[in-house]
Amino acid sequence: MNCPTIRYRFDPAVIVATLLTGMLVGTVASAGPRNVILIIGDGMDDHQITIARNYLVGAAGKLVLDELPLRSVAQVLTVTDTVPSEVIYVADSANTATSLSTGIVTSRGRLGTTAGSDRDVTNIVELAQAAGLKTGIVATSSVTDATPAAFVAHISRRYCESPAAMVDVAYRGITLADCTPDLASNGGKGSISEQIAASQVDVVLGGGAKHFAPNVAGGDHSVLEAAKKNGFHVITKGSELRSVPADKKLLGVFSESHLPVRLQGEDGRVAEKPKSSFMNQVHRYLGSVTLPEPMRCEANPATAGVPSLEMMTEAALSHLANEPDKGFFLVVESASIDKQSHVRNACGSIGELEQLDEALASALDFAEQYPETLILVTADHGHAAQLVPNESLFSEFGVPVYTPGHLARLVTRDGAVLAINYATNSFKLEEHTGVNVPLYSNAAGQGRVKGMVTQPELFDIMVKYLGLSRALALPTPSQ
Repeated sequence: MNCPTIRYRFDPAVIVATLLTGMLVGTVASAGPRNVILIIGDGMDDHQITIARNYLVGAAGKLVLDELPLRSVAQVLTVTDTVPSEVIYVADSANTATSLSTGIVTSRGRLGTTAGSDRDVTNIVELAQAAGLKTGIVATSSVTDATPAAFVAHISRRYCESPAAMVDVAYRGITLADCTPDLASNGGKGSISEQIAASQVDVVLGGGAKHFAPNVAGGDHSVLEAAKKNGFHVITKGSELRSVPADKKLLGVFSESHLPVRLQGEDGRVAEKPKSSFMNQVHRYLGSVTLPEPMRCEANPATAGVPSLEMMTEAALSHLANEPDKGFFLVVESASIDKQSHVRNACGSIGELEQLDEALASALDFAEQYPETLILVTADHGHAAQLVPNESLFSEFGVPVYTPGHLARLVTRDGAVLAINYATNSFKLEEHTGVNVPLYSNAAGQGRVKGMVTQPELFDIMVKYLGLSRALALPTPSQ
């Protein structure tokens, strides 16, 4: 969609006063209160970044991400729910986003709650609000999805996204969750959408309109109406981002569920299984294998009229910067790097990593105007897609070597073929992986971001940078 670029609303008097102060003392003056922009690529490990770089800018090219001055890694930590002292090595988005938002280690599926004991844990958004800072959440998923929800909600299971999905939540006859203890009638905070509607977050942008359509528990009005009653200015079209009241909280939901992805394979193609032909087991070396045909990525027409992650990020930054005497915390998620890897759509993941790179560029432009802005870019967990040889190293042996998984072959701007392998699951959904995830920072992270951190330590870095008190936070459960 072609909308004009949203410009940040600066107060000229503040800018002039800041510059004059700097000249009088002979130094560059501080830009004011501190801000943190946390950008999360869901499932964005080094394989996903390398695949996207190769396709988008070529093997010798660089993404905006690659130009950041600090590079580290973050260790993903997860425990079981039944025995919180027992570690497991592959996480989901709910527990990892909870580590980033609260500084605790919890079990898969939990949002802002402790493993086993189910205690609510204060998150960084709540700490920031208590200190008078502004807060924002932007995502290409439904805003009720695991990662954005971890920064606003407290609930035992991530699947309880609306009042209509709280008891015996099922998928194809399989029970996924029962959030009965979280019902307001049982003293809980209600579904994720209800908690967003009742929150004091200044900006919430993404998808998920269907989760705001049901009536609030025990009420005669929808969750969306509840949000309006709580002071949210609600928008549903990207064009409405251009005219947002500066003095109201903003809730934008631009699709029924997750926002459509930017890129897709030719004719909707995703990774396929190579086809083998063997004469028989004894003469297996006489067999052959047919790989999927190479293809290029193409634009997804479903994105027409839907705001990009860059547009939503710029709108959020503009809204949060309306009061220059206040700092803010903003989390931005490109969600479908993960979601497209689950369904073996390499083009889908590549396009969503491109969206993250564009949102990062906007964040860096903002930080040039507001130097006291810490930008952190990381992932919640790793994912299935692997960059593998297009032609096996062992093909010279005359053996028809091929992956037992699914393969996508893309023609890149280098004119070469990029082979992307998916082989974590025989089912229709690929798995997360347990790899360390990358962590990038702008110069404000100097001396704060170490060579390796755990995800809970990332929470500590952000809290300390913003000068927040952890007095309200619950102690971390024993590992």
